[in-house]
Amino acid sequence: MSNVQSSSSYKTYESHDPDGTSSWQPTAYEAETLPYEAETLPYEAETLPYEAETVPCGAETVPCGVYADTYRPAYEVRPAPEELEELEELEELTLESAVPVGGGRGGSRRAVRRRRAAGRPGSLRRLVPQALVVAFLAGGTSAFVAKDKAIELTVDGRPRTLHTFADDVTELLADEGVAFGAHDVIAPAPGTALSSGDDVAVRYGRPVALTLDGHRRKVWTTARTVDGALQQLRVRAEGAYVSTSRSQRIGRAGLELDVRTERTVTIMADGRTRTIRTNSATVGEAVEQAGVTLRGEDTTSVERSSFPRDGQTVTVLRVTRSQEVREVPIPFRVLRAEDPSLFQGTEVVERAGHPGTRRATYAFRTVNGVKQRPRLLRTELVSEPQDQIVKVGTKAMPTSVAGAEGLNWAGLAACESGGRPDAVDPSGTYGGLYQFDTQTWQSLGGSGRPQDASAAEQTLRAKKLYAQRGASPWPHCGARLRG
Repeated sequence: MSNVQSSSSYKTYESHDPDGTSSWQPTAYEAETLPYEAETLPYEAETLPYEAETVPCGAETVPCGVYADTYRPAYEVRPAPEELEELEELEELTLESAVPVGGGRGGSRRAVRRRRAAGRPGSLRRLVPQALVVAFLAGGTSAFVAKDKAIELTVDGRPRTLHTFADDVTELLADEGVAFGAHDVIAPAPGTALSSGDDVAVRYGRPVALTLDGHRRKVWTTARTVDGALQQLRVRAEGAYVSTSRSQRIGRAGLELDVRTERTVTIMADGRTRTIRTNSATVGEAVEQAGVTLRGEDTTSVERSSFPRDGQTVTVLRVTRSQEVREVPIPFRVLRAEDPSLFQGTEVVERAGHPGTRRATYAFRTVNGVKQRPRLLRTELVSEPQDQIVKVGTKAMPTSVAGAEGLNWAGLAACESGGRPDAVDPSGTYGGLYQFDTQTWQSLGGSGRPQDASAAEQTLRAKKLYAQRGASPWPHCGARLRG
């Protein structure tokens, strides 16, 4: 159905008859200003736009005094036969205005119908407003159609085509009940004006607890699969370990994802160097991947549970342990006691001291063949030390011996020992200034060994020996006493 509208205005109609005696007559108007053309008359008997409740009481379809359902859609209301006839007359009047009136059967038929219409004063008065309503609705329909837009809306990968009157993306999503947040992606951006045929996509953000090469962080992605998320996050996935299938779908609630990229690690062990590509989680796993077995207390230069870094060098340390037991001497103490029976300067060992023994156990650690500093594990006492007791003389030393004074005792000492009180002959039998043997020394009242006594005591004992036996104890040097 077409809608033809003229640019000129309508003439004035006199449609009201106060006393109801005169019939309705339109004023003269020109054919070109009539807003309806016969071939495009916008009324069809089946689709007149007036409503059923406007039919007056007493009409054939609504008897007076009967309360019926007065609402019927316009497309279901059929006009009465006389109304159909009135519509035909209105069509003839329109044609008559649009075409010059002439002779012939057509002109004659139009004249008859015009006279019949003049006999029914209210018919045209009803039809003209209805025609205007139809024209108004036709114009509104054009505007209605113009604002309607066909849009393809894709929400999280699910496309659908819809018709909308929304002016922009924000209004469209609000009308469709599509909520979005800060981590979601809208294309085109919210607020962008819409035109028919546009595509609008909504991609929801998904939280991912990502542990990448040992570093944990929370990220957001609009990808719907693990593989898409790795690409979107620019994670180098070639040769990488991924904790879940790459085709795994990511729900709106997100997921946890552990990714270990491939790295280059150098392992040095047993004098050899091995360089490998690995996505291992620990240094220990990388060492095993390199074909190196750790035994016993073997370890690595970095913690085995640490994460191997790209370009890292790890040295394997071969470790062996051993124990060693050592006996350590405990020194004895020397206790000195004064003895008034001994001359001053004389010390006599009453009881010899003996060292004790302590047993110590040490642990030794050898790394790659190099022995480390020993570590003391435990000790135990084997024997106690015995103190040494020494008597120290306090008696005043006599200065002379009868019959032995005035001799050259210094010359004798020089000949026998070179003047040294502690001298001992090569055999160890004789000692002191005058080379006493131990038996002779003790017979003269000396204690211990002669070489341990003072020079004065040794000279005193030598004088006593001379008084008893003369110079015979010194057969080679005795002559020096006189010279």
